Amino acid sequence: MYSLLTLITPKHFNKKNIIVMTDEQPNDPLHGITLKEILIKLEDLYGWKGLASRIRVNCFIKDPTMNSSLKLLRKTPWAREKVEKLYISTFVNPRTRKRK
Repeated sequence: MYSLLTLITPKHFNKKNIIVMTDEQPNDPLHGITLKEILIKLEDLYGWKGLASRIRVNCFIKDPTMNSSLKLLRKTPWAREKVEKLYISTFVNPRTRKRK
């Protein structure tokens, strides 16, 4: 099995071809954060009733649990997007959060 270094010949190796990998994703504030972590933080801050008043999803309204909420949010893109937007407006960009 060849490693990447053995496949690169001197004619292909120059400063333009070097790619530096970083852990930072400047355009994605949710990079590295799982949906479960997002939901835990929001539930700790607002509680299930607070989440239900901000995002009208049945998993927050009727008999809410972490597992049922995660299951629904993973299957429902529009609901997940609302939760992610609430997380960003609450923790990442708190000044842009709408007041209720």
